[in-house]
Amino acid sequence: MEDPFLLQRNHAAELFIVRHGDAIPGADEIIPGGIYDDLPLSRIGREQAIALAERLSDTHFDAMYSSPLRRCLETSAPLARLGEVRPLPAGGEDLDALTKALQERQIDIVRIAGTSGNWDAIENSEPSKAFRKRVVAALDEIANHHIGERVIAFAHGGVVNAYVAEVLGLEKDFFFPAANTSITVVRVSGKHRVLFVLNDLAHVQRHG
Repeated sequence: MEDPFLLQRNHAAELFIVRHGDAIPGADEIIPGGIYDDLPLSRIGREQAIALAERLSDTHFDAMYSSPLRRCLETSAPLARLGEVRPLPAGGEDLDALTKALQERQIDIVRIAGTSGNWDAIENSEPSKAFRKRVVAALDEIANHHIGERVIAFAHGGVVNAYVAEVLGLEKDFFFPAANTSITVVRVSGKHRVLFVLNDLAHVQRHG
């Protein structure tokens, strides 16, 4: 292969994958009786999304994609004001207690999946390998529609893990803690994929 690392951008799509911002609401943001399966960004998450937009303000993207869930759409919003964001292919009254329960649920999911390296131990989850296959197919489809271009996709920590695991040839589907609004960059041409950046958080560090 003449360009094994896809250094010549005209041969590949440059795919930025961004995990959504923080979406665990503080007690002052909890809506009594609210539904917390499709969480909006928290105050911290909104600050992270603004920091991300500032970081990438001088970077041109030929297309933007997002998961349909609110936390991803809201993460994309500050950066996407200049363009369209396309869809990706396929409570109680004790507010402090509810915030704590949401935090604990997230910790439990990371602990269980992080120990096993897959999602099969999480009750009612999609089979881990099926999820990985679906993620890889969706992101490859996006990339291969944009050869020679740079695109950004706003997604979830499990998506970032599954795709990068495929890029690196790892057996585990969940192998690192993708941080909120972290940037991961993969260049893609057909089934050939090269990881350039993983879990970049410089914009968050600069903003405290």
